[in-house]
Amino acid sequence: MASGATLGNRYAGGVEIRRPLLKGAQGRSNQRQLALNRFSMAGLVIKKNSRIFQGHDWVYRSEVQKTFGEPQDGDIVSLRGPRDELLGSAIYNGRSVIVARRFTRKRLDLDREFFVRRIGQALEYRRAHPIDPKKCRLIWSESDGLPGVIADRYGDYIVLQTLTLAMDQRKEIIADVLRELCSPVGIIERNDSSSRGPEGLEPVTSILFGEAPKPFCIDVDGVQMEVDLMAGQKTGFYLDQAANYAPVAAYAKGKRVLDCFSNSGGFALACAKAGAAEVTALDVSEECVGQIRRNAERNGLKVDAQKADVFSMLREYERSGRLFDIVVLDPPTFAKRLDKLNDARRGYKDIHLRALKLLRPGGLLATYCCAHHVSAQQYLDIVNDAAVDAPATLRRIGQYSQNIDHPIVTTMPETEYLKGFLFELAPGK
Repeated sequence: MASGATLGNRYAGGVEIRRPLLKGAQGRSNQRQLALNRFSMAGLVIKKNSRIFQGHDWVYRSEVQKTFGEPQDGDIVSLRGPRDELLGSAIYNGRSVIVARRFTRKRLDLDREFFVRRIGQALEYRRAHPIDPKKCRLIWSESDGLPGVIADRYGDYIVLQTLTLAMDQRKEIIADVLRELCSPVGIIERNDSSSRGPEGLEPVTSILFGEAPKPFCIDVDGVQMEVDLMAGQKTGFYLDQAANYAPVAAYAKGKRVLDCFSNSGGFALACAKAGAAEVTALDVSEECVGQIRRNAERNGLKVDAQKADVFSMLREYERSGRLFDIVVLDPPTFAKRLDKLNDARRGYKDIHLRALKLLRPGGLLATYCCAHHVSAQQYLDIVNDAAVDAPATLRRIGQYSQNIDHPIVTTMPETEYLKGFLFELAPGK
């Protein structure tokens, strides 16, 4: 591995050009001291009782007691407590509600040496757990100490997102380190997420290294699933949900299954492979429906994939008296912003109420929420409200979360965004 303190890498025409930086121990020391002097000149004093004192890594604008120096958007800043105690180093963006995101409790700069070490730690975590190294999330933002950085691996390709200004300014370094440590064929930038808006960043999709791949397939529990890294949703596939297909499919043999908000058809295809008698998949996206049909055909499975508004279709099924043995609800985020939480609750309750009316007694409801503003308990309360109105009695069979390649930091609830439950509809009382 090339030392980040002695080499700077650039790529032109697919050729790696190595350029020396400051040589020797003195050069490294001078460079590090200049970096420390630069970012230690500016910082924030944080109000007492702010979330950072309970282990959270975000600083909201309302939690800043005062600013010292003149931090610029994208800079590294020092975080200090009311008694001038060091709380760590953070990336700064004055235009965001979250003005600072801590990445260390020490005084560090975001140089190449830092990224080599921190990305190496993220990779080591994945090696230490039962995670497929060629089909997983390599970096999960704050959970890996890299706020705003997401990197997913699909076979020989890595898809990178830099959702914060400071990390976006350093994305070439990040891509360079990923190339060095992971040896991918290509690195795709999928910075088309709406999460970049509050950071003042425009959407962009590009190739950071290699060439753009055509859609290809990955194996998910024996099912060949198509991924499109350039245009598919998120980074090409919902890796966080993949481990949750099998627990639902385990009940599917001989059953009638309805998969709502099916996306690429993960639940539908898993149930069909498990021997379901009938599988219907609904999604509002024509592209997703086409992908489900292609996935079903290449795997020799029968799935009735339909382009439909799920809310309207559930009402239509209710009017026609159609019933299912298993209903899967995996909707998109209804609450992307906290101020939309009440609207989201109404939407979640409505789809659960309709779904419960389509279940046979003894049927199963599998339901998932990917909104980090909605806790598992809040989501359970919404389901219970729908059950009371149905009326229905539910038995909880299982509870699920995101896969372990999306690690959860216990003091940062935002890192635990995927919640899932499997319920059985008890016989009527």
